[in-house]
This record gives sequence, C-alpha cells and structure tokens, in this order.
Amino acid sequence: MLIKYLQEKLNAQVITVTVDVGQGEDLKAAGEKAKKLGVLKHFSIDAKDEFAKDYIFPAIKANALYEGKYPLSTSLSRPLIAKKMVEIAEKEGANGLAHGCTGRGNDQVRFDITLGSLAPEMKIIAPVREWGLTRDEEIAYAKTKGIPVSDSAKKYSIDASVWGRAIECGLLEDASQAPPEDAYEWTTSPEKAPNTPEIVTITFEAGVPVAVNGKAMVPLALIEEVNKIAGRNGVGRIDHIEDRIVGLKSREVYECPAATVILEAHKDLEKMVMTRHEVLFKQQIDAQWVFLAYAGLWVDPLKDDLDAFINKSQENVTGEVKLKLYKGSLQVIGRSSPNSLYDKNLANYNIKTSFNQSYSKGFIELWGLQTRMYNTLKKASSKKPKAKKA
Repeated sequence: MLIKYLQEKLNAQVITVTVDVGQGEDLKAAGEKAKKLGVLKHFSIDAKDEFAKDYIFPAIKANALYEGKYPLSTSLSRPLIAKKMVEIAEKEGANGLAHGCTGRGNDQVRFDITLGSLAPEMKIIAPVREWGLTRDEEIAYAKTKGIPVSDSAKKYSIDASVWGRAIECGLLEDASQAPPEDAYEWTTSPEKAPNTPEIVTITFEAGVPVAVNGKAMVPLALIEEVNKIAGRNGVGRIDHIEDRIVGLKSREVYECPAATVILEAHKDLEKMVMTRHEVLFKQQIDAQWVFLAYAGLWVDPLKDDLDAFINKSQENVTGEVKLKLYKGSLQVIGRSSPNSLYDKNLANYNIKTSFNQSYSKGFIELWGLQTRMYNTLKKASSKKPKAKKA
C-alpha cells in the first residue's frame, strides 16, 4: 500500500527490501508482489542466521525481558532491518529511506534513530505517520489498488520473527477481555496441550545455548527447535500492559515459546555459577541493556559498553538446565555446571562438612551491628521525657 502512496504522492521511484528474520513470509511471493506494484527494484534478504547469532544471542546473555515480560521479539529485528535497508540504499544510490510505522508505536523510534545514525545524509519518510492514516484507511486504500490483504491482517496487526510473534489491534484493544484463540498460531492452547509433561534440556556455553536434549545445533536451528517443543506444550503466551516509548500504555499479546524457555534456563544457570554480587549488579546492567534495545538505541555507544561487561560476565555461564513443560507452565527442575558455586556438601544439613557453623555467630554480630545500634538509640530516645511547650 505504501509503495503506491510513495509513487503517487511523491512521484518516487521505489526500491523495496524484504528482510527475513524468521517471520515465515514467502520471500518469492513478496518479490512478485513488489514487481506487480511497479517498483524499480526489489531485494529479498535472508538474515535469519545473522539475526539469531548477532541479535538474539546477545539478548539471551542480557536476560532481555522488557518490564519483566516481553523478550524483545520485535525490537531486536528493527536495527538489523534498518542496517540492511541502508546497505541497499547506499548500493543503489537512493536519497531517501521509507518505513511504514505509525506515530503511536515504538518502531518509528527504532527505525528513525537507527536509519538516522547509519545514514544521516538520507531523508527519512514515514507516510503513515506523516499523512495520519488509520488502519482502516490503509486497508481501504489497498483494496482500491487491488492489493490483497490477508484475513489475519484485517483482524489483527501481526509482526513476527524467529524470536517471537506480536499480535495487536482489533479485539485485543479491550484489555479486560481474554485474547481470542485465533490470535495464536505458534502455541497450542494449554487446555489442548499434551497430558504428559515434556522434559527439555538446554546446554549453554559462555552464556549462549548450543544444544537441545544433547544435540548440538547452530543458533537458528536451536531456536526453531525450542519454538516447536515449547509451542506444542502451550508455553510462551504473554499478555501484559506495556509502556511504549512515546508515553502510551498498550495491551500487548505475544507468542514467544523459545524465548520464554531459553531465558528462564539462562537466568537459572547464571545463579549457579555467578557470585551474589555479580548476579545483583548484572541485573542492573541487564535492565539498562534491555531499555536501550527496546527504546531504539541499539547503536548508542552505551550499549557497546554494556555488551563488554555482559560478555565478560558470561565466561563461566556453561552447563545444562533441565526444564519441565506442561500445559502452558514452565519449571526448572535441574541444573549442573563445571563452574558451579553450589556445593552440596556445604549446604547439606545432615552431614558434617567443612562449613564451620561457629563462625556464623561472629558474622551475625558484625552483619547486624548498625541495625541494632539504630534500634537501641531509637528505643532510648522514645523513653526520654518530651520537652514542655512554652
């Protein structure tokens, strides 16, 4: 639809780019559709492997969950798509970059900042935002131009990558109502999921997953495999109220089967191999990393700084995590690592160990010293007679 708008309103020669990040789109069909719309050139780019390795895996290391729930499935793909757009634009000598984001969402922020940083000399065009088009107007315009619109697109706004599927609009805008079952495609309804729990083991090396149930896999194949396993068990459905960068609160529904499982496993393994001080400090770093990625600041130098810390922190995050999936629920049921700081002998209450319990008395004395001092002074102060008013 926007192609026709650009051609008619701006008299532009349009070059289109489709970037495959695992959304399941038919690249050949996209190219044929672009040709029918009269574009100057069309480029289809398979970036799934790059997306998995260079965008999703860093997010795993950072335990990337925006507001504790959203695994950044859409957010992570935007800087990669923008990067590919700029590469094609520079190669073809284009003088502008266009995207279809609205003025209400987060994607406009991500595209504008990334495109503007990578190609500051090019004009950024956002027709939907600039011309104030509504979703119904876009669909109606597409019909007048003979542009087919899928039934799902008429009902919902859907964006997908191998890391997750985002569903918005339509009935979902009523935050008081449960999402209709037809909004979901990747996950089985928990009620219809298998009646027997499924156990899955994720193996990590230096903070990233490398094998599923003992089978070594490349990043993309591993994510796709966990998507299948978690999806058939109804795991990965997310429904929450999200704070957009532009200030709006929105009801967001996601399907992120692999992300839900892998991130839970990664966080659990970190707790086993990292000191308490590392875990607590890294939580702050992770939160800042997630905010930058969500807020369109992937190319900000602060993210590079945070990456340096996160990558260093992951050197010992190697081991296996076993999880039980059952009718939409997810539970870690075991973990092991050659770098584990957990010592069964030290923690055991029933046998003699090298842990000297008598040391605890002195530790408690020092640990609570200032707390006791404060409360002693407070108690003494409360017993002092109050001064009489003049």
